[in-house]
Amino acid sequence: MGGGRDALRVFLCLLGLAAVILINGQFPGPNINSTTNNNIVVNVFNNLDEPFLLTWNGIQQRKNSWMDGMPGTNCPIPPGKNFTYHFQVKDQIGSFFYFPSMGMHRAAGAFGGLRVNSRLLIPVPFADPADDYTMLIGDWYAKSHKALAAILDAGHGIGNPAGVLINGRTGKDASGRDDAPLFTMEAGKTYRYRICNVGMKVSLNFRTQNHRMKLVEMDGSHTVQNDYESLDVHVGQCLSVLVTANQDPKDYYMVASTRFTKYMRTATGVIGYAGSSVPPSPELPAAPVGWAWSLNQWRSFRWNLTASAARPNPQGSYHYSDINITRTIKLASSVFKYDSINDEPPAASAPITATTSVLNATYRTYMEIILENPERSIQCYHLDGYSFFPVGMGHGKWTPENRKTCNLLDAVSRHTIQVYPRSWSAIMLTFDNAGMWSLRSEMWERHYLGQQLYISVTSSERSLRDEYNMPDNTLCCGDVADLPKPPSYV
Repeated sequence: MGGGRDALRVFLCLLGLAAVILINGQFPGPNINSTTNNNIVVNVFNNLDEPFLLTWNGIQQRKNSWMDGMPGTNCPIPPGKNFTYHFQVKDQIGSFFYFPSMGMHRAAGAFGGLRVNSRLLIPVPFADPADDYTMLIGDWYAKSHKALAAILDAGHGIGNPAGVLINGRTGKDASGRDDAPLFTMEAGKTYRYRICNVGMKVSLNFRTQNHRMKLVEMDGSHTVQNDYESLDVHVGQCLSVLVTANQDPKDYYMVASTRFTKYMRTATGVIGYAGSSVPPSPELPAAPVGWAWSLNQWRSFRWNLTASAARPNPQGSYHYSDINITRTIKLASSVFKYDSINDEPPAASAPITATTSVLNATYRTYMEIILENPERSIQCYHLDGYSFFPVGMGHGKWTPENRKTCNLLDAVSRHTIQVYPRSWSAIMLTFDNAGMWSLRSEMWERHYLGQQLYISVTSSERSLRDEYNMPDNTLCCGDVADLPKPPSYV
């Protein structure tokens, strides 16, 4: 699919024991291929028996939260109806994906890759690869999305996933034989692999048998090009690596396996050298152990400050440490307070009030957000509408003293960040994109149960310079179904 007008038709079918949501008859859905500043028009036909929405993970929707596709920002597409998304991949490059945001639909598929290529006039900090492959990895549950929702509604957890998939496959057939190669490489050539964790719950480690990977891009930012034997990819994150076919001409395994879990789930995929009939070695490369290893790997990631790329300002500023912090917000993952959000989380014994969670952010202010995770499992957070600078991570609770350990030079600008067990992560960003934006847990079980909030960013100018008018085709529902649309900006 290109950067023009396309149609996506949403269907439900049975795959194994679970109901799977197909996009245009495909699982995963078709790749959307675009170039910086393209206008993308996607007409989504909902052939399910329940409301449906797609969101575009990592696409900033500059001035255009009307097309973000999150419930709370947009009304869902009713069964048997269609809705046309019209948005621009403005000032962005890199690897992203789309997925369904209603209920537990994410557990049933309906996701696909979305890439934004650099314009021809913008130099890329590596030679053109021989080919460009998308790999969607993620955990998978054998139960249907409706069954998982019913389990959560009854007050129980969804438990452990049944397995891991690479592009919709475990890598083995029913008899245990390898699937046909997912990709083919010619000896001596270099290939780009875009790897996204589209799963529900589990961080994954990705590695390729006998081949090192050169990291070149992460969540839409070019990185310093270090080589890795394996890479942790947390839920909601994407990265790009270059792999050179410099080994003996035979088949090799790609491996995605669970991290930070007592159980082990693994998926494999075969990459074959052109003309090879030699199967891969049965000995899979070993996975790393422990979250300290993962934290140290994160510390090795650096933004490539010499690379040209599309980037909005001031989010794309090389000098983000020179911007004065106007507000610090601390969010603790074990606190659920459905009320107006304070800058500090309340005490654990504070009463819970059910209401809409909206945090107001003053337009163009520079904020520091501290994400604390007092639990024994890892967390991942995503912010729609923005990229941010993940400047620091550490064990225990955050204090202002921790700012001394932060990377204030070349943190990789990205949209999703992990928070390790009983640890904190600090992010910084300028709220310069007017609209209503979701800040949420990417662990979809937690998201379904309410671990999310919305950030309202409004410009006092009421100008098209800062935000687009509400589109004529906007779906209205609930309390606003019969209300007049807001007046147009001037």
